[in-house]
Formats: sequence, C-alpha cells, structure tokens
Amino acid sequence: MTAAETLADIHARIEKAAKSVGRKPDVTLVAVSKTFAADDIRPLLEAGQRVFGENRVQEAAAKWPALREVFPGVELHLVGQLQSNKAAEAVALFDVIHSLDRPSLVAALAKAMAASGRRVPCFVQVNIGDESQKGGVAIGDLPALLDEARAADIPLAGLMCVPPADKEPAPYFGLLAKLAARHGFAGLSMGMSADFEMAVTLGATHVRVGSALFGTRETR
Repeated sequence: MTAAETLADIHARIEKAAKSVGRKPDVTLVAVSKTFAADDIRPLLEAGQRVFGENRVQEAAAKWPALREVFPGVELHLVGQLQSNKAAEAVALFDVIHSLDRPSLVAALAKAMAASGRRVPCFVQVNIGDESQKGGVAIGDLPALLDEARAADIPLAGLMCVPPADKEPAPYFGLLAKLAARHGFAGLSMGMSADFEMAVTLGATHVRVGSALFGTRETR
C-alpha cells in the first residue's frame, strides 16, 4: 500500500475500535518515526500526517527542523526515555513529552520550561508491569510524583504506559485507565502497532504506532 493508503487503514481501524465500544474516534495517532530517515517520513507527511513521535532528542534534532520547514504544523512527541541533562533540548524541540517518570526529571523540566517560556504538556509514564528494565514511576509512587509535578507547574496531559511484551496487554491498559480516572486525567497514551485497537477500546486518547505505518527496519 502507499503511505496514504496505510495511513487511511490505520485511521479506519481506530474508528472501528472506537465505535465497537460506543466512543467517538477522537484518538491522536502518533506516528513513531524513530530510526527512520527523513526520506522515509516524507511520504506520510505528504499524505497529511502531522503528529510524530521520536525516542531520542539527538535523533529528532538531526532530522525534524528541516522537515518542519517544508511541512508546517508538525506536532512532535518525545515517546522515549528522557535524561535529565537533555531536558532543555527536549523542551525546545518537542511539543509533548510522554516519559515524565521521576522527581529529578520534574525538576529539570520545570527549570527548562521556566528558562524558555515554553510549557510543554507531559504524560507521566507508569511502570504498569513493575518491570525493572523499563522506565516509568512505580504505581505506589505515582501520587507523590504527580504532586511534585503539579507543584512545579508542569502541565500534565495524562498517563502513559508500555505493558509487558510477553503478556496480554488489556489488563494493563485497563489499570492505567483506572489510575488516570482516579487522578483526574482524561489523557491516556497507550497502545502500539500490535495492540492499538485494544487500547482504543479501553480509552486510549493517544496511540503510538510505528511499524504498522513504516514497516520494520529488517524488511525495508
């Protein structure tokens, strides 16, 4: 399929999933373009996609300023882990951050936002499966981190998670939705290429889709 056809197919699947549970398909599709070059991204831009996700500040800085000159209106999301020493660069480059997960990053982002005058909405990443190798705040530490972020005047967009890769994701999506409701958030960043439809049925407002749009690097 062409990039436009692939994009239309993903949107149709989102709409179908939303309608299956009686909700509106008001879901933001974040096209995760990490590791893909500008030439790979351009067809999706030409097809009308304007929301993209990157994992690394340095990689995004290398390719997006030039693309944004040609394609105005791009909204860039940081969907990977963020080092505190990269906070200022991230605030300057990204429009949304999905990986706020610890007090030191709260402090670094608050300092960067105050210095730049940009207030970038942040999703708080929850380590929903309690996996030691993954980023994200522990569920038990979530209330305290939210209090710190609010005290630092960081705009909070909602909660984000990456469920364990080897387990059924639905219970983890459901748990994140419950945590979000408990803390007064409507925003839910959850669901990737393999499970975004399920995430939509469980309330996702942002889905992070890479390989279903771009293909895998091995097969390109």
